[in-house]
Amino acid sequence: MTDMEKTAEGIRVRLESEETALLRALMEQLLALIGDAPGGDGELAAMGISENAVTPDDPVLARLFPDAYRDDGEAAGEFRRYTEMGLRDGKREAAGTVLGALGERGTDAVLDEKQAQAWLRALNDVRLALGTRLDITEEWYEEAEAMDPRDPRAPLFAAYDWLTMLQENLVRVLW
Repeated sequence: MTDMEKTAEGIRVRLESEETALLRALMEQLLALIGDAPGGDGELAAMGISENAVTPDDPVLARLFPDAYRDDGEAAGEFRRYTEMGLRDGKREAAGTVLGALGERGTDAVLDEKQAQAWLRALNDVRLALGTRLDITEEWYEEAEAMDPRDPRAPLFAAYDWLTMLQENLVRVLW
């Protein structure tokens, strides 16, 4: 069972082996989804500017990298051009921080403040991705309760619920 507590050394996170395996798989899937930013290898890319950044067709990527200006496509494109590579790098780094703290058969890690913040960002990204795929609404608990356990979405709803609890516990321990 997940356990988090604030100690003198930092935030202690304990996860069972099944929880560790699930979190590892979700973070690896997030990294694969995020991938590399569009934009090539030119001089602009070296400065973090994407030449080919456009609003993603994939609804999950569009949720993770939303347009900054919904009513102004040109401004949204320019903003994306200058920010998307950095946002992708930040999301990859946060997921990498989580992966780096996970054990092989379970997890007993102590996170410093910076690592705990990275965990919060990565957990949020995975929840956004999963929530978008599942079309989570405010009524999702009722939908999950009424769901047939054989429904192929049932494990994904359970994972979403667990991630929500994990994120909430981390927030409570931090503050």
